[in-house]
Amino acid sequence: MLRRLHKDQPASFAFTPANLAWAQGQISKYPEGRQASAIIPLLWRAQEQEGWLSRPAIEYVSQMLGMAYIRGLEVATFYFMFQLQPVGSVAHIQICGTTSCMICGAEDLVAVCKELIAKTPHILSADGKFSWEEVECLGACANAPMAQIGKDYYEDLTPAGLRKLIARFSAGEVPVPGSEIGRYAAEPASGLTSLTEYESGRSRYNASAQLAVELGDTVKRIDGTEVPLTTPWQGKPAVPEPAGTRADESRPAALAGPRGGKADNLKLILGVGPRLEVLCHRLGFYHFDQIAAWTPAEIAWVDANLEGFKGRVTRDKWVAQAKVLAAGGTAEDAERVARN
Repeated sequence: MLRRLHKDQPASFAFTPANLAWAQGQISKYPEGRQASAIIPLLWRAQEQEGWLSRPAIEYVSQMLGMAYIRGLEVATFYFMFQLQPVGSVAHIQICGTTSCMICGAEDLVAVCKELIAKTPHILSADGKFSWEEVECLGACANAPMAQIGKDYYEDLTPAGLRKLIARFSAGEVPVPGSEIGRYAAEPASGLTSLTEYESGRSRYNASAQLAVELGDTVKRIDGTEVPLTTPWQGKPAVPEPAGTRADESRPAALAGPRGGKADNLKLILGVGPRLEVLCHRLGFYHFDQIAAWTPAEIAWVDANLEGFKGRVTRDKWVAQAKVLAAGGTAEDAERVARN
């Protein structure tokens, strides 16, 4: 299936502070030079934040990881879990259409989605609240047919049951996930025939549904505020230093604007993309000779204050590259310095 970026794209993307802290925590799992290994969790977090994965989000994450944009795009378009177009503001309904569900009535559930949401998948409903798609096996075959709505499974569905679910979600309710016919988990539809003593000691819902009930919202997207983030491999919370925590006396000299009204093309520095260039300008850095003159203390200050890109000056050897470019060298010359 051909997967393309949506024709309408937002102007920009940036992680919220909570999601940025989470993303930096994920990156810290990997050794220096291997940050690209975090591409899937960071793309997923971006999708959770916005509901879908836009081109600016893919570029933002790719730049954060020091990857070429095309590499991030390759990942985003390869995995079907990434939504490349806007989804319903309330819920995106994924109907399982694989063998067990198909035999048990998945096509009837798809018909309901076509009637109530949109005639084709990945199209928003008229009110913008819902979207839908048919997906491959979701692993709840014993309770077919089923759908994933938000983070949870709704199982043993009938067309009438799905209609009720959509109506309840539309009205702002949060239906309890699980089996429509009252199965606790994946036991036989006719009831338990063994291990029946488990019946007396169990909670009302299975662990997954119970957690959804406790959270109170199965379709709420993850936003970084659910549980305090920790990075046990570092032995400390993964909370980024707020900008400006390093002594201001270590801040490099800044300019109010580019000399002569024209800034150097900072994107010639390997690792600097459009967003980093804008951030440098915001901090008052417009020219290669400015960067080339930074002292170790000034490098540390900039590294700590590049919001969303902390540590990039040291990692990509900006000062060494800037010296080459300030002396008239080419981008290729600067790249050789960065890679040595």
